[in-house]
Amino acid sequence: MSHDEPGAGPSGTAVTPPSALRTRSDGRRGTLRAWAELLRVPALFTVPGDALAGAAAVSARPTPRTLLAIGSSLCLYEAGMALNDWADRDEDARERPHRPLPSGRVHPTAALAAACVLTAAGLTLAARAGRPALAVAAPLAATVWAYDLRLKHTPAGPAAMAAARGLDLLLGAAVGAGRVRPALRPAALLSTHTLAVTAVSRHETRGGAPLTALAALATTGALTTMLTRRRTPGAGRLGPAAGHARPPGRGDTAGPGPSDGGARPSGSGLPRTGRTVGDAGGGPPHAGRTAGVTLSGLLAAAYATTAARPCAHAVLNPSPPLTQRAVGGGIRAMIPLQAALTARSGAPVSALFTAALAPIAARFARKVSVT
Repeated sequence: MSHDEPGAGPSGTAVTPPSALRTRSDGRRGTLRAWAELLRVPALFTVPGDALAGAAAVSARPTPRTLLAIGSSLCLYEAGMALNDWADRDEDARERPHRPLPSGRVHPTAALAAACVLTAAGLTLAARAGRPALAVAAPLAATVWAYDLRLKHTPAGPAAMAAARGLDLLLGAAVGAGRVRPALRPAALLSTHTLAVTAVSRHETRGGAPLTALAALATTGALTTMLTRRRTPGAGRLGPAAGHARPPGRGDTAGPGPSDGGARPSGSGLPRTGRTVGDAGGGPPHAGRTAGVTLSGLLAAAYATTAARPCAHAVLNPSPPLTQRAVGGGIRAMIPLQAALTARSGAPVSALFTAALAPIAARFARKVSVT
């Protein structure tokens, strides 16, 4: 090729035309977008709050192990997303042909492989966080696979999805204190919301289920009432440990704080004041409880607003688009619900961090659907 021929550089080497570079760049962006749709990236921001709420429920400060638990949750969540589309590829070809698998933008084998790799990564991270974490992550992974492959289209489907969310919160508790009992009640509240949203999602492609949407709306109201109800004096936490304060005189000069007041495992590295990461030192114990209740109330209102409005629209007009919006609103409402549970457990800093994920999730949701 001579220097004057098209496509030749100054030294005679071939030069890729700009149009070809643009095509390659567009192809890479298209592939990334397809995977973002497959994995429903905006929904990822609803995951970290599970572990933080679990840790707060057992009076544990977030630690590097908490980060491992969050990483495990993220991997298992995305494994479920990839596996979901792989299992539903034939149904999506009929009802949602624009999805990445039926449209041919992602190969089914690649989606299944991603689900396997992400599951292995999630269990590995849980094992790194300790045996208690792995003891929760293993049934969580099993529940995810059972839901996608067997239970999704059965009456047990919503309950399986609810169990997965509850286990995810308990994963944070297991990492934080090696025990999950004090976190059972917040896990039950989060699972109840998940159950309602999942029941609505079963009709998102066909619509026509106003009673299901109405039940979800009633669930939102009931959960909001529970989150804003004042606790009895001395009951610092949701859960079985609430109200069991530690006797004074054990290095706890401040008296029972806004925690469950249970004894700490030896060598846990946690302070014996019963305070979580969000508590300010030096103030009266009731001040932290009051601040937690106030913040919890505000976050509960945000939860109610996020979940109830689109759900009410689906009750009045149960069309597929409005039903999908109700499902999307329910998914986004996970974040203020997690934050409210965390604040009510006495960890306002963790609660505010969780709440800050909501606008980020909303920004991504404008580009990629969460359903």
